[in-house]
Amino acid sequence: MVQTILALFATGVFLALPVVMIWGWVRWGKRDKSMTSFLVLSLTGFVFATASELLAISMVTYAHISGGFAFYDPTLMRIYALGTLLSLAGLILAIIGIWKPSSLRWHALGCTVGTLLYWLVQAAGE
Repeated sequence: MVQTILALFATGVFLALPVVMIWGWVRWGKRDKSMTSFLVLSLTGFVFATASELLAISMVTYAHISGGFAFYDPTLMRIYALGTLLSLAGLILAIIGIWKPSSLRWHALGCTVGTLLYWLVQAAGE
């Protein structure tokens, strides 16, 4: 029962992540034009989260086209490591950027946590 609830929660997070990311980029486009150092940190964290998400989408697309990865495939392990590092770097920047109000501070934090959760779940499933 607990595993089913956790699986449903994780699925909901993974499905909501692209929506939140698109919403964040729309908010970024509509923001006021002033740039502060905290906004730049949040933006950089959000860019890392976006890169991590694009890596995940590319990995899944490649796996479907090519028939999947072998168990403990070295390329797949490098992809997991890169995705995790992108998410961790984005998370650190998003945490620093959260201290001042900006259009991206919560989007950056939420997306980096979501992508980090994705990579950790994928690596644990390997």
